[in-house]
Amino acid sequence: MFLHYSPFWLKALYPRYTWHIPTTEKEIFLTFDDGPIPDITEFVLDTLKQFEAKATFFCIGDNVKKHPLVFSKILDHDHSIGNHTFNHMNGWKSDDDEYLANIALCEKQLDLETNLFRPPYGRMKKSQWRQLPGTKEIIMWDVLSGDFSAAVKPEICLAKTIKYARPGSIILFHDSLKAAKNMQYTLPRFLEHFSGKDYHFKALPMR
Repeated sequence: MFLHYSPFWLKALYPRYTWHIPTTEKEIFLTFDDGPIPDITEFVLDTLKQFEAKATFFCIGDNVKKHPLVFSKILDHDHSIGNHTFNHMNGWKSDDDEYLANIALCEKQLDLETNLFRPPYGRMKKSQWRQLPGTKEIIMWDVLSGDFSAAVKPEICLAKTIKYARPGSIILFHDSLKAAKNMQYTLPRFLEHFSGKDYHFKALPMR
């Protein structure tokens, strides 16, 4: 079970994290976790291009190492990049030193400057984020699409993501094998819906 939106009390518990972007403009911030993956990430890139949309990709370092050409395509399309650890590491189940070293390893693999970090599963100990450089911005989400869940039908994934999106929302999708079915159904329809309402889709600044 999971919530498709981040409730106010959760945001209040973790004020160090970025949950949404304050704005009065019709802007939405799409994010994609767990790539790059051949075909799936490329589907995302092609779909975003159709709607002149920009997004932020929170990449797993090991996937960048395995699929450098797909990673290069993300950069070529002028999207922004965030660190998602090297091995999709769960902070709650990891020693601090091991976790921080995994973040650093991903940073090295990305080989670019980015202050954006998203903890896999949204799970990170306070002792871990306290040791991150002060420039690091921990990006969470306002709306969780649920594309990763086999229990969520594509139509529900779309309906819930549309329902909870608002100006400044950070939307979480996945460019992964597990999420492909729901994501590939939802993303183009989501973009079409909000494009029709004159929304713009922006990437988060990397620094």
